[in-house]
Amino acid sequence: MFSKSNMASFVTEVLASSGKLEKEDLAAKISKLSRKVEETKEEVCDMINKRYNEFLPSMQGAEVLMGQAEEVSKEIDVLKSCIETEFHIAMEEFHKALLEKKYVIAAKQLEKARHSADSLKAWKGSELPLLRALSSELTVQRENLIYHLGDEWKRLAVWKLPPSKGGKLLLIHATTDTGCVCPSILSEPTGMKSFLKTELQLTLGGTKEPQQSPSPLLSCVLQALTIQGELQHKIKLFSQVLLKYLLKPLITYPSLNVEVSEQQGEGTLLSLQFAETPEEHPSPSQVYTKVLMVLKTIHTHLLDVSVGERKVSVILGDLVWQEMSHCIIHECLLYSIPTNSCQLEQYSAVIKETEEFEKSLKEMQYLRGDSTELLKYAQDVNCHFASKKCKDVIVAARKLMTSEMHNTVKLTPDSKLSVPMMPSPGSGDIKDKQGAKKLEASRFENEKQLGARTLCLPVCRISESVQQLMELALHTLSEAVGSSSQCATQLFFTVRNIFQLFYDVVPTYHKENLLKFPHLAAIQHNNCMYIAHHLLTLGHQFSPHLPDPLSEGAATFVDLVPGFRKLGAHCFLAHLNVQRAEMLERLSTARNFSNLDDEDNYSAASKAVRQVIHQLKRLGTVWQDVLPVNIYCKAMGILLNTAISELIAKIMMLEDISTEDGEHLQILCQTIIEEGPLVFIPLPEENKNKKYQEEVPVYVKKWITFKELVIVLRANLQEIVDRWAEGKGPLALEFSSSNMKSLIRALFQNTERRAVALTKIK
Repeated sequence: MFSKSNMASFVTEVLASSGKLEKEDLAAKISKLSRKVEETKEEVCDMINKRYNEFLPSMQGAEVLMGQAEEVSKEIDVLKSCIETEFHIAMEEFHKALLEKKYVIAAKQLEKARHSADSLKAWKGSELPLLRALSSELTVQRENLIYHLGDEWKRLAVWKLPPSKGGKLLLIHATTDTGCVCPSILSEPTGMKSFLKTELQLTLGGTKEPQQSPSPLLSCVLQALTIQGELQHKIKLFSQVLLKYLLKPLITYPSLNVEVSEQQGEGTLLSLQFAETPEEHPSPSQVYTKVLMVLKTIHTHLLDVSVGERKVSVILGDLVWQEMSHCIIHECLLYSIPTNSCQLEQYSAVIKETEEFEKSLKEMQYLRGDSTELLKYAQDVNCHFASKKCKDVIVAARKLMTSEMHNTVKLTPDSKLSVPMMPSPGSGDIKDKQGAKKLEASRFENEKQLGARTLCLPVCRISESVQQLMELALHTLSEAVGSSSQCATQLFFTVRNIFQLFYDVVPTYHKENLLKFPHLAAIQHNNCMYIAHHLLTLGHQFSPHLPDPLSEGAATFVDLVPGFRKLGAHCFLAHLNVQRAEMLERLSTARNFSNLDDEDNYSAASKAVRQVIHQLKRLGTVWQDVLPVNIYCKAMGILLNTAISELIAKIMMLEDISTEDGEHLQILCQTIIEEGPLVFIPLPEENKNKKYQEEVPVYVKKWITFKELVIVLRANLQEIVDRWAEGKGPLALEFSSSNMKSLIRALFQNTERRAVALTKIK
């Protein structure tokens, strides 16, 4: 080829020469052009030769590679032929072993054939139809082997199960033909006695003589299932039926026992038998014995086979242990926890039995070495005892709190709670406290006795349920004495929770009745004061006998005392407000005690006063022998004071009181003066109530004021002036000068005598 420079030079020469023929020799020009062409040809040839020399080695390398590829292809063909031959040989050996029931050999040959097929898949370019044919053959023959193994397995363990609800008796071979548990198998049986129809037949594996270990055929079947990866599935299905129809019923029902019998020429039969027993829950020793009998029999006749580096019993144990141990804990061990602290020492026997049970399971390889759930649960008996006790105590306490309040017991100076016998502080393992006084075993009283009435509650009535609640608290605290620190702490705070629960539950649960019924309001007041009274000393009574840190001052209830006192006072005051509201409502119907010379007005006022007195008498009777005397008198005094304060206010508002009105007012007020003290009857014995009736001015703040008002209503001007006594008389102590002047103006006509009298009221 011409380069660009050569081509330009050549053209230039041609063009240049065309115009100068006359000046130059034509031959010379042709010779020059010929040389240019030759030079260009040489350059082109040199370039072509150079490119060819570079390409020639590549062509030689490609020829070498093509030769090697042919050799490799030949080797691949040889390998394919060998693999195909190996596959067919393995399949032939498989069929032969399967016919002879040499299932382990058959499984291994099938795996060998599968490996050969997998090797073919690794070669690119292998004929796809061939691979599909081999894979299809493998799938068919694997299913064939699994079918034969399943058939053998079904003959080795035959279940006879109770019918499901509305069903018939089931005779199965651990699994259905599809390899899945039939839904009817795992449905709920109709009752405890239906489990008596449960049977498990463990055959001899084709032999006619009984034996102590699994047969060669069984071992062969289990190992072949392992090779094919099907053993886990088979054992899982077996474990589900085993748990539901044998193990769980034996754990749950104390009246069910297991019987193991040897069937001549047919193997071993496990069946459930009924044995009448009054127990609601089986004891741990009974459960362990029954479960071990089942598992030992299955281990001996079915699962004592090594597959790889483990026994088949390991697989079953992994599948059933969690659910079985959970069932043993919640259906057996839970109910074996002592209900009394004195029984805790005897529980060591259960711990020993549990330890032996787990040891037996580990020897048969049902249980791994690090699985000790049952033993841990049994060893934590103190914690479980405390938890169970706390739960029972809270349930019992709540039941008492929501029971009827009106059933009462009377507290007297001789009333004492039943206190359990306690050891003296410093005895046994209890740390001796410096300065602690020695207590008597039967009473929490100091050697140096105080007065018989010291710290005694006043005579009153409390709910029987509250007394039982306090006894429950004392009994629970006595259980904490001698217990471990954790257990004692749980029990102590459970007692605190009892009182906090009372504080929250009772006012809410009985809210309507406490406002509606004065009797219940008084009882609730007493209940709260009774609890507060015992909380003052409850911690001191028990703290010397409790383990640390409770004995160091943590065991106290004093902080709860103010709350209970406020609760009782608030409850009773709320009801007093209800009674006051009713009383004021009745007095509001008296038409302001004005114009009493009108018959209707006087009748309304008289009725209102009678209703108030009747209300007070009714309350006095209801609260009699219920409230402490001092609380009774204060409550009645508040209510009576409300009535007379309202009456005084209404009379003082009157601007004109006629003589007839004054007489009527005097009669109404005199009725209250005469009958008011009679509502003070705190004690059932009438002769003892006179003292409190005479002390009415102590409890009724406006009583003297009211009596002075009645005197004014029937007095003349001079008598009023005399009782005023220049601001120093009894009348001046109860009324202000302005109030007295207003009352005089309402009672007396405007005369010179009234004017003189008013000037003396200063």
